[in-house]
Amino acid sequence: MLTYTSLKRPRIDSKIDTKIAALRPDSPALSWSVPPNGTRSLVLIVDDPDAPDPAAPKTTWVHWVLYAIPPTADALPEAVASSALPAGTREGVNDWKRTGYGGPCPPIGRHRYFHKLYALDVLPDLQRADKAALEKAMQGHILAQAVLLGTYRKRK
Repeated sequence: MLTYTSLKRPRIDSKIDTKIAALRPDSPALSWSVPPNGTRSLVLIVDDPDAPDPAAPKTTWVHWVLYAIPPTADALPEAVASSALPAGTREGVNDWKRTGYGGPCPPIGRHRYFHKLYALDVLPDLQRADKAALEKAMQGHILAQAVLLGTYRKRK
């Protein structure tokens, strides 16, 4: 199970608090349960399939890519800095062409943000991978996955 620990009552479909959104693009606090036996690493991908407009989506926008997260890790704190990630964790490239978390800032409508955690039976040997390269390396190696959906609409 994957939960927003920064929300008072996390649910599968939670509205993302404005303090972790566009005006303060800090990553949300997340926690998860123990992965299955045989897990060698975890992967976290956060993306928005509703870009740019939920009524006519054209692309899935990638907000965060983390991989090689040690299976002993069970959480990420809010606004986690690169230097505070669990030892060995690697940061992939998001759709802003940089590493790190990019907060929600939809131009129109309420967007869905999928936080996907994967348990892998391998430790991906990649450098600054993007989502596509990471998903290719994950094929055939996913032991389990959890998905948390958050939604956000920019205030007018």
